[in-house]
Amino acid sequence: MVDHFYDLMDGDPAYARLRAIHAADLSPMRDSLAGFLNGWMGGPRDWFGSGKCVMSAHSPFQIDGELRDQWLSAMRQAMDRVAMDDDLRQTLDEGFARVAAAMVRA
Repeated sequence: MVDHFYDLMDGDPAYARLRAIHAADLSPMRDSLAGFLNGWMGGPRDWFGSGKCVMSAHSPFQIDGELRDQWLSAMRQAMDRVAMDDDLRQTLDEGFARVAAAMVRA
């Protein structure tokens, strides 16, 4: 799912503004998001144990409704591209929407 997300963000012009806030090399971000999601979904919490904070990691960026919507759209497309139980997809979508909304700064 993470690879689909970053592939979409990197290649689809609809996500150009979202792509622009990332470094040229997306490999570290792919690894970081995968680690975050593993812990967030109940797996090994190594990402959280490293002292990282998802909110602090995004604090340098002015995240508005448009960026939030681009992120959610790309993540929803990525979820659609993997075989996922409907209940899990709904749970993830609701969680992603909450986290994304919390990142928006007016």
